[in-house]
Amino acid sequence: MKDSVNILIIEDEDDINRLLCNIVTKSGYSPKPAYSGTEAMIYLDIEKWDLILIDLMLPGLSGEDILKKVTKESNVPIIIISAKLETQIKINALRAGADDYITKPFDIEEVSARIDSCLRRYRDLSGVPIINQISHKDMVLDADAKIVKVNGKELKLTAREYEILLLMMSSPNKVFSKANLFESVWNQKFYGDDNTINVHLSNIRSKLAKANQHEAYIETIWGMGYKLKT
Repeated sequence: MKDSVNILIIEDEDDINRLLCNIVTKSGYSPKPAYSGTEAMIYLDIEKWDLILIDLMLPGLSGEDILKKVTKESNVPIIIISAKLETQIKINALRAGADDYITKPFDIEEVSARIDSCLRRYRDLSGVPIINQISHKDMVLDADAKIVKVNGKELKLTAREYEILLLMMSSPNKVFSKANLFESVWNQKFYGDDNTINVHLSNIRSKLAKANQHEAYIETIWGMGYKLKT
């Protein structure tokens, strides 16, 4: 299956782009390099991708603009690889739909592991019951098509947002702590100081509210976590 996985690498520095392509190739996937935002848009328009790696500082169209365009039109997973270290920039990227954020200089093994992890979550949500369709109120999740509709309207979800909803809808009465959600969806140890869950749940709630402003779907159980609102 790996040789059918196509990864678009949008990075303007030749050496870094080449290194990322080598990482992707050694992991058994097929890389496609793009060296500017303009070049990347051509490939995005003519081909479908299983994963996209994006540098934020690009000539032509910026990485932020590409991120917004891709998440608006699809749910393909996206990993940001950037030299920008500011926490707010990372939060903004996650709010805009990025699934992960890796800072430069990066560790080769870490990049490889995060690519594998992101693809695994997106393509095969291990540990989650295989259910073709799950409903809660007027929210319907189609596990085959990987789409969620609310009030008949399809939500434009990122891969991680979809996984969070799938996890919660699969156990509608369970209270999920931040650690539960992070370790189940990100497949990494939760150390208690990560704002990622807050950002993703805020994005999900905002999209649910736009689809049906008269209904509440996720409630906060103070001191415990989150659950679907009955």
